[in-house]
Amino acid sequence: MVRSGFVFSMIATLSVSASAFAQSSSVQTTVDENFLELETAVSEAGAAPIASIDHARLAKAEGVEMPASRVLVFSDPEVNTPILEENIRAGLDLPFRVLSFDQDDRPQIAYTDSQFLKVRHGLNDTQALNTFESKLLEVLNDLDAAPGPTNGLFADYGVIELRSQLSVPKAVERLSKAVMEQDDTVWFGKIDFATEASQLGVDLPEAVLLLFGGPAPGGVAMADFPAIGLDAFCQKLLVYANEEGGSVVIFNDIAALAELHYGSSAEAHHGLNKRLTDTFRTAIE
Repeated sequence: MVRSGFVFSMIATLSVSASAFAQSSSVQTTVDENFLELETAVSEAGAAPIASIDHARLAKAEGVEMPASRVLVFSDPEVNTPILEENIRAGLDLPFRVLSFDQDDRPQIAYTDSQFLKVRHGLNDTQALNTFESKLLEVLNDLDAAPGPTNGLFADYGVIELRSQLSVPKAVERLSKAVMEQDDTVWFGKIDFATEASQLGVDLPEAVLLLFGGPAPGGVAMADFPAIGLDAFCQKLLVYANEEGGSVVIFNDIAALAELHYGSSAEAHHGLNKRLTDTFRTAIE
């Protein structure tokens, strides 16, 4: 009887494990399907894909397990430029971002909406914000998506700022070099907002957005907080011209964004904040 009870217990355990695997696989499939729909919608809307990042698979390749999570960054300079004219710092949250992810075994889609931009960057240009929202909703029309949280958000919430005497091009050069010298970091791209605006006949202060990430540390940070893949990962680093000379560098406080999404943060978030701040400060000194 003891033997048969042991066998029954093993069978039950294997059955639960198989069921959990099947559920996880099903959720991953839905996350992938939603993401493919999103990519198609972006193309049909005439927006330009900037970065397509599969957080979970990149992390798994580095030996880190986390829930399914894929973010798409896409752009439309005609939408970005009027927002940047009002506040160049809004470039930290541009261009468009949509996340397809698994939260507690439930596939979800989240996006950064115009309200987030308005509150975090003190924007008042209603027409520019409405244009941003309209373009985004055009892409999301057939998808069951929800905006990221804004409850508790305020001006400059979770923005870490550093200042340098370096020009924007020199600061970008040094920061890019410092980022790529990290052996656990992947480069995703760069957007020169001022150059894009000049092609539309608009003069903006020099402003460059750098996009990169660390799959292993990022995976650890997102393991219990997958929704922060919308805002905090990939890491976004905005370098813009300081009116007083030199440049300003701003980037996201990962712990603050975890608090915004989940009401709590973890040691991994604070550890990454310190590492990034130390790396960037050293690069632009």
